[in-house]
Amino acid sequence: MSKVKIDVDVNGRQVSQETDVHKRLLDFLRDDLNLTGTKEGCGAGECGTCSVFVDGKLVKSCLMPVAKASGTSIETIEGLARPGDLTPVQKAFHKTGASQCGYCIPGMVMAATAALRQNPDAGIEEIKERLGGNICRCTGYTKIFEAVEIARAVTAGETPATVLDEDEAVEESYIGANVRRLDAPSKVSGRLKYAADMKMPDMLQMQVLRSPHAHARIVSIDTSEAEAMDGVACVITADDVPGKDGFGVFVHDQPIMARGKVRHVGEAVAAVAAEDLVAARRALSRIKVEYEELPGLFDPEDALEPGAPVIHDYAADNIVKHIPVRKGDVEAGFAEADLILEDHFSTQQVEHAYLEPEAGIAYVDPDDVVVVVSPSQNITHHRHMLAEIIDRPINKVRFIMSPVGGGFGGKEDMIYQGMLALAAMQTHRPVQLNFTREESLIASAKRHPSRVHYKMGLKWSGHITAIEFSMLSDGGAYGMSSEGVMRKAAILSCGPYEVHNLKVDTTAVYTNNTPSGAFRTFGGMQAQFATESMMDMAAEALDMDPFEIRRINMMKIGSRTHTRQKLDTASLDRVLDAAEEASRWEKGAPKVRGDARGDLGGPDTRKPCTLGARIVKPGTSKSKVERVA
Repeated sequence: MSKVKIDVDVNGRQVSQETDVHKRLLDFLRDDLNLTGTKEGCGAGECGTCSVFVDGKLVKSCLMPVAKASGTSIETIEGLARPGDLTPVQKAFHKTGASQCGYCIPGMVMAATAALRQNPDAGIEEIKERLGGNICRCTGYTKIFEAVEIARAVTAGETPATVLDEDEAVEESYIGANVRRLDAPSKVSGRLKYAADMKMPDMLQMQVLRSPHAHARIVSIDTSEAEAMDGVACVITADDVPGKDGFGVFVHDQPIMARGKVRHVGEAVAAVAAEDLVAARRALSRIKVEYEELPGLFDPEDALEPGAPVIHDYAADNIVKHIPVRKGDVEAGFAEADLILEDHFSTQQVEHAYLEPEAGIAYVDPDDVVVVVSPSQNITHHRHMLAEIIDRPINKVRFIMSPVGGGFGGKEDMIYQGMLALAAMQTHRPVQLNFTREESLIASAKRHPSRVHYKMGLKWSGHITAIEFSMLSDGGAYGMSSEGVMRKAAILSCGPYEVHNLKVDTTAVYTNNTPSGAFRTFGGMQAQFATESMMDMAAEALDMDPFEIRRINMMKIGSRTHTRQKLDTASLDRVLDAAEEASRWEKGAPKVRGDARGDLGGPDTRKPCTLGARIVKPGTSKSKVERVA
């Protein structure tokens, strides 16, 4: 493998050493120098987690070849402050709670530092503009911007530095109080180790061969050439599973690698553990897989048609789960209605896009315990499932939850931990697998796409007399969390409104699309999109204010939910009051306002702008005008 000599100043220390010519600056910093505060989130220069200073300029290190960095001066997150200390920017991030999962935070701190170095007098709009190349999936950015403003005021001498160490007094309860996160210093300094940052002696690197087909029978897999290659420690397939192969949140329908057939593009078919990534990737190209393509299902409605291809033998009708909810007499409710509205709603597949791609390490400890370290959101369940898969007693299986760099439900599924465990058992060496962003997109679960048919009966007074709600969701190739999502969607289907007569059906079906799984709201978002849209349509049809129709039908103390639970508390009235006030709502039916709206363009509404228009030269008056209290 070709080498290149690198002479570079890193955080004030001269470094002179050879490295592989194909590496990026990001790889050199992380793998060669073990400066893992610089993260890889996308590998395409989009997310900003890999931001470093090169000769004083903020650079996405995933885009810079390492050879190009030779002769430069580099500053990483680890070099901003002395060990054990924090810069004003880092302290401000700690103070405001700007770090949540923390994976984006080193890059965000670098971008904030760059903004204040380039213009110490930057106003809030310029700060937003300058941080525009960095993505955060957790915070909503508000606390990040607040932190940069505080740091700007401290460094300019406008605010005493003591404000960075001061905390609000906690009185009777911590609820509602601003309490600092205990793990924030390790996140803002880049010291916290996520799974991809961890290193162990004699560790192997894993790469995964994935299916190019959505639905195909595996005729044969020949791994002999790959196994014979230099640097390859082992090649594993489903045939290497010693126990009962299958995992899932509700139904254990998913093998750790495709067994017998593949059910979606990107499904794992085989995996290689080798001395380094290059050897592992080369070995993947030597694995020969013969497929026999099968008819695929890509539309959930097609999955329910007679004679449709069967995705899983146990579910001949392709239904993962159907949840029915019945209350009152729906037919009587519609007969009583003065107005009946009926429509269809659909939502799309959504990627979680957590900044940390999936990663993990597995090893066998001196007591023959198989240990898996990964950002799993469900380690207890994973431990029990893995014990059955590898045929080990539960006391010989251990899961360690590494820091989770964003999950949102997307890391509840054990889609790679089993492969790591098998390779560690075969080699008795630590094995690490780090997904690329492309792998994460193609292999991880998504939000369930849904189609809702909605029928609502109403009186002229605005009271709902009956609802018929039918949701069909695409569960994808495996069950994952579909059952739970359908239960939550059914329970929340008709919203926080008291409906005496309803008929609800939520159904998830198997297709050959990427599996669907847990995502924030867990089915509630798809249902509420349909319900709240219907409420707005009803308000327009009845010439009624949208807030008014909601107040007429809202659940109150003593109301019965859709599943007939009696409510002892209810707060929707206060929520609606607060929302109406905060939005500066103009009362009236939706169609009365015309083109002019007095409730838009308020002080909390950011106006559109040309990219870069808010970046001004230091010392100009514009930046001071843009400041907000």
